[in-house]
Amino acid sequence: MQVPCKEQFVATFSIVGYDPQNGEWGVAVQSKFLGVGALVPWAKAGVGAIATQSWCNTSFGPRGLELLEQGLSAEEVMEQLLKDDEGREYRQVGIVDARGGASTYTGKLCFDWAGGIKGRNFACQGNILVNPETVQALADTFNNSEGDLADRLVAALDAAQDAGGDSRGKQSAALLVVKDKGGYGGFNDRYVDLRVDDHPEPIKELARLLKLYKLYFYKTKPGNVVKLEGQQLIEIKEMLKRTGYYDGDINDIFDDGFIKELNRFYLTENFDERVREDQYMDKEVLEFLCEFAQNK
Repeated sequence: MQVPCKEQFVATFSIVGYDPQNGEWGVAVQSKFLGVGALVPWAKAGVGAIATQSWCNTSFGPRGLELLEQGLSAEEVMEQLLKDDEGREYRQVGIVDARGGASTYTGKLCFDWAGGIKGRNFACQGNILVNPETVQALADTFNNSEGDLADRLVAALDAAQDAGGDSRGKQSAALLVVKDKGGYGGFNDRYVDLRVDDHPEPIKELARLLKLYKLYFYKTKPGNVVKLEGQQLIEIKEMLKRTGYYDGDINDIFDDGFIKELNRFYLTENFDERVREDQYMDKEVLEFLCEFAQNK
């Protein structure tokens, strides 16, 4: 077996998590390593999530998900993955299963500081870290936060970086969240799939991308709409005219001609998931339009 040098390790901190309320599984990771999102995170809706790192065995991702899908627990899958792996003492792995059971493993030959913490619905781990507080911050932030799983996972990364982070520095980060029919158009389970491959502040950049992703790809929140009528409709027509999306009369009439131009705005600006078939507009889209028009 080849003995790895320090430069070969995916010096990383990561967290795998499960949100039982919304049926979401996810992985968030940061590393002093180019394109960490291509190696570490693996997840499948209704099955679980896996982070494989350190001297990374990428086969643990697909193999682990297959075993989870067969009904094995996170602990049982970890045992199966490691038992025949000659390099297991160099490996680091986190797993959360379909029921929120979790397992974390750190091989004895991972470079210090290295270790992990597991709890209900999560497992977090890191290697070549400044201190153990980095992993503790991952766990504490996840446990003490509520709301969207993607936000919780990125917040955990940010807190971990503030607590110490990777002793070699920062380079890349990634976020993967899956849920049944959560992907674009409902055709797959990739609810959120974002990567920052090379950046001086990868976690901050990941948070920025997540904010944009939620605007463009999340669906309208229940009740978070405004009716297009009266003065509100007139102002929206004025803004659309200023941005080149409307050339009709500025009045309070909601007719087929306006609907056609409004849909052109939605689709050109990539608000596919927020197109309305009634006389309402998503408030977040309206905020975007207001800012867009102000800059024209």
